[in-house]
Amino acid sequence: MNINAKELDYKTLNDTLRNAEDDCTLTESCGQRFIAAGMSNKNITIEGIPGNALGAYLNGATITVNANAQDAVGDTMNEGEIIIHGNIGDAAGYAMRGGKIFIKHNAGYRAGIHMKAYKDKIPVMVIGGIAGSFLGEYQAGGVIVVLGLGANGKRIVGNFPCTGMHGGKMFLRGNCKDISFPGQVTAREATDADFEELEPYVAEYCKLFGYEKSEILNSPFTVVTPNSQNPYKQMYVAN
Repeated sequence: MNINAKELDYKTLNDTLRNAEDDCTLTESCGQRFIAAGMSNKNITIEGIPGNALGAYLNGATITVNANAQDAVGDTMNEGEIIIHGNIGDAAGYAMRGGKIFIKHNAGYRAGIHMKAYKDKIPVMVIGGIAGSFLGEYQAGGVIVVLGLGANGKRIVGNFPCTGMHGGKMFLRGNCKDISFPGQVTAREATDADFEELEPYVAEYCKLFGYEKSEILNSPFTVVTPNSQNPYKQMYVAN
């Protein structure tokens, strides 16, 4: 089903999506917020730029954006996939607790803030380019991968990564000697076991965006995890 979003406000647009029985393609999207919020069992393709909180509380739908996306994509999403063929704004994946977000290029500030995991739900965010400051702030679970493709000499992440991190794991491509990590995390070189865990995420990214997996994985990676002695773990994680 083709839906021209040019003249539709976000409520009308979402009502149309919910009532559609087939896969949907939105054209001329221009900043409508909350697209596909809470939806499940939908395949939605967006031509144009969606507004803030795309896929908030997503519960199983697949959203593909053939452009950039704005802030708070996947806010508190529970299940499903969001695929961005461009750059993404700030606070992507805020408090996401399941599902996957794949970003072809760069992410803004505070990507993965408050990301968490519960039982068999392990949220995953893969950023193909670089990420802004405060990546993984207060991360409590899940996996964040940053590949640094097209970084052109820039640092793979901005300032203050992993601030307050007390759970989950982060994979950063490169040795990351130029990054200052806080004392409550441990940054180390990836082992063979880490690469085995990382490979499926990179494989899916490459399949979506047309990269060669071997070229990406033929590089060192830095693994960042919370320090078991860190005070945030004592505050937020039950012993």
